Formats: sequence, C-alpha cells, structure tokens
Amino acid sequence: MNTLTTAPVAPLLDHLFAEAERASSPAMKNMSGEERERLLRSKTEYLDFYGRIKDLWLPVSRETGKLLYMLARASNAKSIVEFGTSFGLSTIHLAAALRDNGGGRLITSEFETGKIARARHHLEEAGLADLVEIRAGDALETLANNLPETIDLLLLDGAKALYADIFDLVEARLRPGALILADDADMCPEYMQRILAASGRYLSIPFAEDIELSMKLG
Repeated sequence: MNTLTTAPVAPLLDHLFAEAERASSPAMKNMSGEERERLLRSKTEYLDFYGRIKDLWLPVSRETGKLLYMLARASNAKSIVEFGTSFGLSTIHLAAALRDNGGGRLITSEFETGKIARARHHLEEAGLADLVEIRAGDALETLANNLPETIDLLLLDGAKALYADIFDLVEARLRPGALILADDADMCPEYMQRILAASGRYLSIPFAEDIELSMKLG
C-alpha cells in the first residue's frame, strides 16, 4: 500500500490543492511587485510580511510534493526537519513517506497560529498527525534546540531570506547522504553561495526551475 495515493491522503490532497488554487490574498494583491520582492528578501520584516499574507496558502506544487515523498522514501528517511509548515501540504507528503518507511519523526515550524491550526487539522484528517511535531513560533528559535541527533532530510520552504540561517541551525546534524531541498532558493543568494561554495561537502543541482536539491557528501 502507498499512503500517498490511497485514502484518506489522496482525496484530501486533491481537495487541498483545489482549495489552494482558488485562494487569494487581498494584502498580496494590494502590494506592488517591488515591495513584495523587497519583503521576500528581508531578514528583519519577514514576520510582518508573512503575517500580512496569512490567508495565502503558499503550497508546494503537486510535482514538488511527489518529489518530496520520493526523496524521503528512496533515502529511507526516519528523521525530517521542515522550515515552513503553512497549511501542511508539504508536511503531508513528507509524513506519508515516513509512514511508508515504517515510522519516524517530522519536526516542522510555523509562526502563524491560524495556519498551525489548519495544518494540524489536515494532518489529523490524513491520519498522519502522530508522526509530526509542529513547533509554533519563529523558526530561528524553534529549530535552535532539541533536534534529532541525525537528520535525513531538510526542507527549506519558509521565509526565503532565512534559508542560510536555518541551514546553520541544522547542518551539524545532517547525516552523510542527507538531502536538502530548498524551494525558490534563488530568493536567498546567501544560501546559494553557501551551498555551492561547499562543493567538497555537498553535491547540488537545480531542479524544476525553482528548486535547489543538495546532498551532503560526508
């Protein structure tokens, strides 16, 4: 059995992706492209920015969700860290992989309380809540302590400007062969410089136009 393609997960994902496609954010519509770009790259205004667009889904694509599931399954991941829960679509894909790997633990972080409530509800509907710990608050604080000794997979999909900082918090615990997937990585040049400069320790390739996929070599 494949948890991702059977009930209750498969029909729930269809419903959630359809809801995400219909959703809109008045705050985002009223924001100029220049302001949005500036806020996305800001390390000081990210809480305000994401608070203003708290009704926006910001989900991974269906293809990226499947990729996350495949990577977690192929690597037999047991310990996953996710930066940016949002409404939980990526979380469901990763937790489904843990279920099919025989169990494990997914730690994810989200500061917007409304999104946390919805994500928890979605995980309950999916029958995957027992595998997931959602840490509420700024990830610079929630992911700074009490992480697993070894981490198999890291997903960076929160405030883009913080990718390098979150990577710093987690890097020492990444096992050899661990995978790092950074969504919209080009929005954080600092992270890209770090990961590409460490070519002796990480193998990294761009994937599907907006993803940087990396593997720790040792």
